[in-house]
Amino acid sequence: MKKFLRYLGLGLLSTFLTATPGLGAERISFYYPPFGEFYLSVDSLETFAKEGKIDEDFSFYANRATPQQLAQLRDLLQQRFNVTPTLVSQVTYSPIGEEVVQQLGKLLLTESRKNGFYAIRASLILAAADQKGLTVVNLLRKFPSNTIRVNFTEGLRIVDDLSQLIKKKDEVFASLQKEAIAQAANSTVDFSQQPDLRSPGKFRWQKKSLELNDISRSRRLPVDIYLPEAGSQSQGEVSFPLVIISHGVASDRSTFVYLAEHLVSYGFAVAVLEHPGSNAERFQLYFAGLAGPPDAAEFINRPLDIKYLLNELQRLDKSDPTLQGKLNFQQIGAIGQSLGGYTVLTLAGAKINFNQLRQDCKPNNSSFNLSLFLQCQATKLPPRNYELKDDRIKAIMAINPIDSSILGEGSVSQIKIPVMLVAGSQDIFAPPVFEQIRPFTWLSDSNKYLALIENATHFSAIGELTSQNDVLPVPPALLGPDRAAVYSYLKALSVAFMETHLLNRPEYRPYLQPSYATFISKEPLNLSILQSLSADQFNQIWNGSTPQSAKPSNLQPTPTHL
Repeated sequence: MKKFLRYLGLGLLSTFLTATPGLGAERISFYYPPFGEFYLSVDSLETFAKEGKIDEDFSFYANRATPQQLAQLRDLLQQRFNVTPTLVSQVTYSPIGEEVVQQLGKLLLTESRKNGFYAIRASLILAAADQKGLTVVNLLRKFPSNTIRVNFTEGLRIVDDLSQLIKKKDEVFASLQKEAIAQAANSTVDFSQQPDLRSPGKFRWQKKSLELNDISRSRRLPVDIYLPEAGSQSQGEVSFPLVIISHGVASDRSTFVYLAEHLVSYGFAVAVLEHPGSNAERFQLYFAGLAGPPDAAEFINRPLDIKYLLNELQRLDKSDPTLQGKLNFQQIGAIGQSLGGYTVLTLAGAKINFNQLRQDCKPNNSSFNLSLFLQCQATKLPPRNYELKDDRIKAIMAINPIDSSILGEGSVSQIKIPVMLVAGSQDIFAPPVFEQIRPFTWLSDSNKYLALIENATHFSAIGELTSQNDVLPVPPALLGPDRAAVYSYLKALSVAFMETHLLNRPEYRPYLQPSYATFISKEPLNLSILQSLSADQFNQIWNGSTPQSAKPSNLQPTPTHL
């Protein structure tokens, strides 16, 4: 009975409300056999939200919650989500949005116990259009049914599995951090006496903006090129190693200005492009109802954008006086974040893995990996052997990449150049265990690095001054702690990685060791670096109390929850 009452506590109620804010119209029904049906009125929640009062109806649940849980619930109930009805409509009518709402509808049923898909979508749009805006209570009021029935048994299983999965993820991170600290203890390098790679380099630079037009694919590609000035750093004509930066979904070429400016100050030419099918401008048009959603062809077009960019830069090297002889096309690296991380992995030699996608994207499979909603869109592509690799690229950094299903072990293992993967422990959109830590064990090249940032989210690497903040309204809780430390890590690691593996300068290799991560690490965003992790080591860490549905052999089914 105690376990039953614990499940009825407000922590569980808060979980349901947080994950799926439209739970009912006048009352919420929890059916939990063999104890029967329990109800909570929306009026009780509204009174608590507005006045902080707990009435008799709500007291049954509130008495089983901690003061902290009650405060969190009230904050949630009071929060107004600043989204337009057009944006909500566009998202919930998109293929990914419909899949998300369909899965939520299996948990949140109508009064007649039907899938709540249409009711949830309608209530989201109506609440966003209402003067009171999209709040939890207003959304409940717009639900087109007197009662919404929570599939409580299934919900309890989900919450229990999710709790175990989060615990296991934390154990994996803690174990890898412990290993990195142990390795760092063996270092004899005194980094306090070494140059600080977090500080700017000595090169002055200029920025040149281009707009390239790939007529064959109807793609206009805005590009900013950051070009060092040789000045007193060298004598005579000099060509600079080139680094390409690929942004994530709904971002643009301003997202990683901080990283481009840092790299160019160390003598790297940097080209930052926009991918027109998935950049901020495209999402602005989409959310305004003026364009369709990004389609599966982006998985092909993004790496082709970079191939085209390199082709054009080689052409301009022969005709543009401002670029002529300035770029070293024998020393090219690439950096990408999120979908940009996928992009640079394909350029490095990983192919789209249609067999893995067919296995992981079956209907009614379930997973807590949100990135699969996006990865599974690739099943709409004609299944053929797309040639996306570019041999001109000699080293890559992938920050929060998505790759577990669209590439899979069979493809990631084919990469034969140096790779650094960067993972954030609190990334819910590209979960670190699924998308970076386990894929790190698939990499076969000995020059590989895994950078782990504790408490970092999917947005921690994204620059402050970016139009993404206007396109996707990201709640502050998802942004994570102050991102300045993450920026400093990526500045230092990108310089060290590219100096080591593009310019073959061994004096920079110590900066890629666990001891350097320990030296620059700052709480709460603690940094760790690993240079090796086998599949057996990963499985030993992972296996144990993990629910069977989340074992490594079954990590990748289509996501249902969250």
